[in-house]
Amino acid sequence: MTRAVLDSSVLVSAFLTPRGTSAEVLRAAERGEFVLCLSHEIICETTRSLRDKARRIRRYYPDYSDAQIDRFAELLSATAELFDELPVIRVVPLDPKDDVIVATAIKATADFLVTGDRHLLSLGSHEGIQIVAPRQLLDLL
Repeated sequence: MTRAVLDSSVLVSAFLTPRGTSAEVLRAAERGEFVLCLSHEIICETTRSLRDKARRIRRYYPDYSDAQIDRFAELLSATAELFDELPVIRVVPLDPKDDVIVATAIKATADFLVTGDRHLLSLGSHEGIQIVAPRQLLDLL
């Protein structure tokens, strides 16, 4: 079975745009079309980012609540195979905070790392892990 890590930008997009491509990728994981692999670090980064965005946009989207963010994190934890004790690596020189995403993919023995981040996409692959955009993964499934 295909294994894929979704980075926090894809997860944030899936939450904010439920009819978008990233949400479609997440639904494919929920249907069992691939094994979703995440780390606690990716889920924490996703919730942190969503909470930061919530403070800025709540006046336009009052239903965007902390409770919804918490439910989303619970869904991710329940859907994904979770990994911790990640290897310490340095592979994304222009954005070192993305190293944890690649480390998750390595630890998970993922086939794909799915991202919208240009620093990660520019790598193309790492240790046999293909780094692709959400649409590319859907096309490959």
